[in-house]
Amino acid sequence: MTHELFHTLHQLSRQLTNRLNDALKPFGLYSAQWSVLFVLHTKGSLTQKELSEYLFVEAPPMTRTIQRLVKQGYVKQIPGKDKREKYIQLTEEAVKEFPKWEHAVTQCNQTLLKNFPESSQLELTNLQSVWLKQLL
Repeated sequence: MTHELFHTLHQLSRQLTNRLNDALKPFGLYSAQWSVLFVLHTKGSLTQKELSEYLFVEAPPMTRTIQRLVKQGYVKQIPGKDKREKYIQLTEEAVKEFPKWEHAVTQCNQTLLKNFPESSQLELTNLQSVWLKQLL
C-alpha cells in the first residue's frame, strides 16, 4: 500500500507539472521557472540559497533555472554584502508580464479542479500542510 501511495503521488505530480508546462509553453516558460518567478513576485528579492531552500531544489538545477531567466530578461542578480551571495529579483519586464503568466496558470489550475469538490480541495490542502510540517 505504501509503495502505491507514493507512486500515485509521484505520477500525479508529474501530470500536474506537464499540464503547467503546457499552459506556460506559449510564454517560453516551464514550471520550474514559474516557481521561481512566483516566489520572487510573492516574497520579493531573495538569495539563490534562500530560493533553493524554499523550493526544495538543489543548487545546480536552481543555478540553471536562474541563468535561463536572466537570459530571458526576467530576473537579475544583485551582488550582496558577501561576494559569493547574489540576490535574485524580478526585472521590470517580468513584473509587466507576470499577470499574463499568472492568468495562464490560474486557468490551468481551474481546469484541473473543475470536477474536484471544494470540500475535497480543502481537505487535501489541510493534509498537505500537516504532512509538510512533519517533513520539515
